Amino acid sequence: MRKFSPLNLAAIILGVGFLYLPIAILVIYSFNASRLVAVWGGWSIQWYAELAADAPLLDSAFISLRVALISATAATLLGTLAALALVRFGRFRGKLLFAAMIYAPLVMPEVITGLSMLLLFVAVAIDRGFWTVIIAHTTMAMCFVAVIVQSRLIDFDMSLEEAAMDLGASPARTFLAVTLPLILPAIVAAWMLAFALSLDDLVIASFTTGPGATTLPIRIYSEVRLGVKPEMNAVCSIMVGVVGIAVIAASLLTKVGGARGTPAQA
Repeated sequence: MRKFSPLNLAAIILGVGFLYLPIAILVIYSFNASRLVAVWGGWSIQWYAELAADAPLLDSAFISLRVALISATAATLLGTLAALALVRFGRFRGKLLFAAMIYAPLVMPEVITGLSMLLLFVAVAIDRGFWTVIIAHTTMAMCFVAVIVQSRLIDFDMSLEEAAMDLGASPARTFLAVTLPLILPAIVAAWMLAFALSLDDLVIASFTTGPGATTLPIRIYSEVRLGVKPEMNAVCSIMVGVVGIAVIAASLLTKVGGARGTPAQA
């Protein structure tokens, strides 16, 4: 076992500080009494009260959460099915093209993805709005889900499924009782990544959004050019809290599922 050295401690401090110091500053300044976001004026919760009266900002936050929840769920379902097709269906005609289409959004700039989605919606005469943003985010996040779930399926022990079917379980029952619980941590991780990608997206949403479907990143980007309002710190802090709670809950769920699936040691 390696000893815990001062160098390791410094690396941990620098890494954690690099990742979380900006978020900590954001949360602290959301309790700033001064209207000037860069000047500390003491502790206060007045901006959270002001946020309650800022209907456009709250509406954008709720729209972002709804879009992220729906698109992440749809992307997880479609991405999982795509991963199963790539791993379990062997070699089939068009597999290379199918895999290329799945992986293309991983390396494609978001500007191109957003513009292509815009041209598609214009070509089929679909009014841009809430559901077009969901379709675009699902398309963008599905490839990430497929990669994560596929990596888990490649290392999957097929003998477990064979044993279940030898005992009389149908393929559907085998998938629900054996395969799904074992790949569930990868599915949960993929859903969390898809949720974060949708919640954070600005470029693709700006191409596909319409009246009444302004997401929080678009709202903040459009207003920050006139100056950062303290209410923005408050709503961003609330979003950080919501995401943090979701991450903790998903981690606990994964640990509980792993503990139930781990056989007892003799």
